[in-house]
Amino acid sequence: MVEPIMTWMRCAACRHVFTDGYFSDEVCAEVFSSTNPNQQPGASFEQNRYVSARIVERVARFVPEGRWLDVGFGNGSLLFTAEEWGFEPDGLDLRPSTAEGMRRLGVEARCADLTTLDEPGRYSVISMADVLEHMPYPGKGLVAAHRLLREDGVIFASMPHYNCAAWRLLDAGNVNPYWGELEHFHNFSRQRLYDFLEEHGFEPLNYSVSTRYRVCMEVIARRV
Repeated sequence: MVEPIMTWMRCAACRHVFTDGYFSDEVCAEVFSSTNPNQQPGASFEQNRYVSARIVERVARFVPEGRWLDVGFGNGSLLFTAEEWGFEPDGLDLRPSTAEGMRRLGVEARCADLTTLDEPGRYSVISMADVLEHMPYPGKGLVAAHRLLREDGVIFASMPHYNCAAWRLLDAGNVNPYWGELEHFHNFSRQRLYDFLEEHGFEPLNYSVSTRYRVCMEVIARRV
């Protein structure tokens, strides 16, 4: 059973914000047993293609080719668009129906946890678009990404930015949706995300405001 109240904590040292506790395996299985229509592979593809193209174009400035792994690929737009740039698409998602739908569209896709993959150096790009905040222990995700990337590979990460004016304006109006986002366990600031990436062997290269979701940021970082 999911608790009716979410309790958020703040680290006194690094100011990171996180939930007091995480879901049990049983709750996670229930959460991932279904998929929202807008997260079905191919949903609203033409509209999402423009958003994804902006991301792929920026990533390609640092790594122009190779195999691209999208973690939590959802509607698949980022992988479809990366393929247009010449990348080899590979998807990973925790929802079985989503992975099956992606395979039907001709893209390699698995229903698996990123931390279980044992393919060192296989990928040029690993995208974690609005993923790290969903992981109870996001550091494990970055450790896995570092292992799976080739030496000059990059990670793309996006997520809500809790320490910006846009976030504070939502708080001031008592209309901030992220405090009640069921599947979110973390809220990162830009500085904390940069520090977190560096702690796990990544050099931040590029920052941008995200157009995927409200009040979100995007960061590209290189494996070092």
